[in-house]
Amino acid sequence: MTDMQRQYLQMLKEEEKEELSKNLNLITSFKELALKRGVKLIDENFSYIRTIGIVASYPNIVEYLCQDVKRDKEGLYNFSQLCSNYERKAIAEGLLYSKDFILMVHPHFRRSYFDKNNFAPRFVELFWKESFNDIEPSIALDCNRVRIDVNDRLYKEFDTWYGAKFSENIELIPDGIVHLRPPLDLDNSFVSLFFNNTYSLDIKWSTKGKIKTFQSEEFKTEDVFILHNRNIVYPVRYVHAEFDLDTKKFRHFDGAIHYYTAEEYYGRRDSDFNYNTKESNQIKSQSEKLFKMNGVVDVETWIKFTSHFMTGNPLIFEYFEGKYPENIEEIICKMRNKNE
Repeated sequence: MTDMQRQYLQMLKEEEKEELSKNLNLITSFKELALKRGVKLIDENFSYIRTIGIVASYPNIVEYLCQDVKRDKEGLYNFSQLCSNYERKAIAEGLLYSKDFILMVHPHFRRSYFDKNNFAPRFVELFWKESFNDIEPSIALDCNRVRIDVNDRLYKEFDTWYGAKFSENIELIPDGIVHLRPPLDLDNSFVSLFFNNTYSLDIKWSTKGKIKTFQSEEFKTEDVFILHNRNIVYPVRYVHAEFDLDTKKFRHFDGAIHYYTAEEYYGRRDSDFNYNTKESNQIKSQSEKLFKMNGVVDVETWIKFTSHFMTGNPLIFEYFEGKYPENIEEIICKMRNKNE
């Protein structure tokens, strides 16, 4: 660690101490509120995170505080019900306001799956702005944390990403497997920077009766791992959708994180969705659902949210458009010309 990094971490510690001291009355009041709901909080349950605010942390604290809303069997909350009970603000995507605290969406929607980072562009932003006509949306919340400084202070990172434009008729897409990789002649640093550490994107289409099913898994490089239930795992974004061939609309659409062990990750990433039918070593990874939409989901809406759920991944753009975004194409061309 460099001296500059040490100084920065020390500055953050001092800043947190100062903010917690300034908000002592607020923290005391929230302790009293939580106690009435069956949760005894101590000073160690509170922290200040620059990108979020004053945060109260406790296992399943949302369950205690929000007895007016319930999780479904997949651990998701009905978004319409949340918005009826809590205030959704267009300028504060990912947050739901009450008088005493603010709910936040699941930390896996944050950059690099890290709970102190801001939300990754632009899935949550689009979810917050969507009207969801004829769609019943559900989303995962950060059930172990709430923000208690109820104000409009926001920490924004202004950057943009692209959404793919897909114009093909879904019913004409043949069933089968698609496996996409970044160009193999690019070095790891380039893949890390411009492909957001994406190792591969696997896609599978299958049809049964009048329903055509889409599945995709996004594998990151081996240096992207997290701690889940005290185990080191490799997070893989997963999308599942069911297209009704009669109505020409999706009837169901959901996104999740699959948690692969090291053995599962290295065994699966160079294979495809048919791994379990080809290998005797079956993979049944743990998973956690992050959102779902039931009802009538048009193709444009499905494309938009699929693209941005896989934030920063040019491979999903390549799949929908048949090419990389122009800026990525230009950079690859320059890199190759330089190496010739």
